[in-house]
Amino acid sequence: MTSPRIYTAALAVIGDEILSGRTQDKNIAQIALWLNLQGIRLREVRVVPDVEDEIVGAVNALRARYDYLFTTGGIGPTHDDITVDAIAKALGVDVVIHPEASALLNRYYESRGGLNEARLRMARVPDGADLIPNRMSGAPGIRHGNIFIMAGVPHITAGMLDALSGTLEGGLPLLSTTVGCWVPESEISELLASTEKAHEGTQIGSYPFFREGKVGANFVIRSTEQELLDRCALALSDGLRAMGREAVAGGI
Repeated sequence: MTSPRIYTAALAVIGDEILSGRTQDKNIAQIALWLNLQGIRLREVRVVPDVEDEIVGAVNALRARYDYLFTTGGIGPTHDDITVDAIAKALGVDVVIHPEASALLNRYYESRGGLNEARLRMARVPDGADLIPNRMSGAPGIRHGNIFIMAGVPHITAGMLDALSGTLEGGLPLLSTTVGCWVPESEISELLASTEKAHEGTQIGSYPFFREGKVGANFVIRSTEQELLDRCALALSDGLRAMGREAVAGGI
């Protein structure tokens, strides 16, 4: 019996504002969750400065290592939006004005002061690219091979992800369930390890917390098969109860 094909992705978050702490990234979580629904695992995230050579290096490393590479940030209308230029350099192609993107922007800005030189920058793509629809604003995202170049603004990124839903080849969606318990994770580490080992095809992640003056943990069980997930959750809950601990379905 062969294991199902696992599709993988990486994310490059591009922008000095992320590294400086001025902007808190919200795209990692929403992209990771969206990818899971497409049957694709987010395996690596890199935060890259607005430096062309740094972007080129990250893009070339990640696009070769994973099935898909997503980037966010750096595709706006200003001089420091250099993501398109850097990715074109990584691919060894020219930057061109995409005619469809230009037409979309022209229509969008027709009643907003017109399409000026700065706004036209958002129609620039690596030669050979396709567009990712953007229903939130005039500027589309960009796809070139296995690279998906997306906006840094989270609600715009969400719209682009929605437009891509169901269009990428993926495997089985990753399912999850949570069991919570008021217990230090160090006291049940052997139970976690033995339960996971006994249920091949599952993974258990332990996430401790301190609340109400007490230590507890939520245990997130993941699998591509609901039956395996349910069996593992039941076994973990039974194991906790055998140790005199209450298992909370759904987590604490």
